[in-house]
Amino acid sequence: MHILLIHQAFVEIDEAGGTRHHELACYLAERGHRVTIIASPVSYLTGKADNTASRRKQSGPGGRVTIWRTYTYKALHRSFIHRVFSFISFMASSFLAGLSVSEVDLVWGTSPPIFQGLTAWALARLKRATFLFEVRDLWPAFAIEVGVLRNPLLIRLSNWLERFLYRHADRVMVNSPGFIQHVQDRGARQVELIPNGTDPRMFDPSADGVLFRQQYGLAGKYVALYAGAHGMSNDLGVALQAAQLLADRPEIAVVLVGDGKEKPALQSQATALGLTNVHFIPPVAKSQMGEVLAAADACIAILKPVPMYATVYPNKVFDYLAAARPVILAIDGVIREVVEKANAGVFVPPGDPQALAEAISYLAAQRGRGREMGLNGRHYLEQHFDRASLAEKLALLLERMNEN
Repeated sequence: MHILLIHQAFVEIDEAGGTRHHELACYLAERGHRVTIIASPVSYLTGKADNTASRRKQSGPGGRVTIWRTYTYKALHRSFIHRVFSFISFMASSFLAGLSVSEVDLVWGTSPPIFQGLTAWALARLKRATFLFEVRDLWPAFAIEVGVLRNPLLIRLSNWLERFLYRHADRVMVNSPGFIQHVQDRGARQVELIPNGTDPRMFDPSADGVLFRQQYGLAGKYVALYAGAHGMSNDLGVALQAAQLLADRPEIAVVLVGDGKEKPALQSQATALGLTNVHFIPPVAKSQMGEVLAAADACIAILKPVPMYATVYPNKVFDYLAAARPVILAIDGVIREVVEKANAGVFVPPGDPQALAEAISYLAAQRGRGREMGLNGRHYLEQHFDRASLAEKLALLLERMNEN
């Protein structure tokens, strides 16, 4: 089977960011399928273009994964309007590129950004291929709730497009159980859950990350680490406020690894607050994330206190579990259920810096309990969220769709 994936934010395993789709594509290639991925050369995490990247290359087992980077307007992080221009430019360029991809059996569209879903639907219909639409975030609902999307016309058009894609997909795939009711209420006929997860083999629970600690001046510190995007939704200003409350605990370091539109403002805020216990570290490739998380004593997952974020399964939480580190979870909802069932961390109310500081302080004082939580999380992830098992479930879904 030949699968065509349209994915503006696609990340390869040697890049920073979520690599779910690259890992899944390689698994599909191992089963003998061909996967062509049309992606952007502009990083969704940093907004920067990789001018050294090959425009088109073969990768994966047997070279059966083709990654094709097409033109995308570069000013992704300049403003919301510029971001929309970026989405539309990729929607057009990926459609033109997709027209030249032959013998396609299934077209896989993924959102966000939702605009590329329209490209995937159009290519599927033109090629008489099956159309799978994947929902990774509830866009535009999230954008409306956090106040990013305000224009009434754009809201109406976005809601129309969302319903159109749900109704016209042969299957709608979601990565969190919290999304199922939302997509069904808006017209999805057949919904499949392939949840987020990770490959536990990429993380060594016994590693101590000593080299990473030495490189960034963290030797001897209790490290509470956040890894991921530094965006508006990630609420890292609360983490800085928590660090301020811990200023009299010099043995505790709050470490923020990653990049994003809000990072410069966060660095300015840390400077203004005189925070010497906060360390900003550049993003690292997923292939190196095991070493980074090995240097952590506890890991922070945080989002703004927005009710709809109770529906999400953040990728980073599964990486934290795989690394056998206790999770300090400032996100309510379905991911809280996972962490609590696993007995793998401490929940704190979103948006509450005092509670976050207290959780860090508690785990710093109860290190044995933290290690126990971490091992609980690793065991639970191996049982329920191992990437290989989830990839097999996806492969069986795609193969069934292709048979019908």
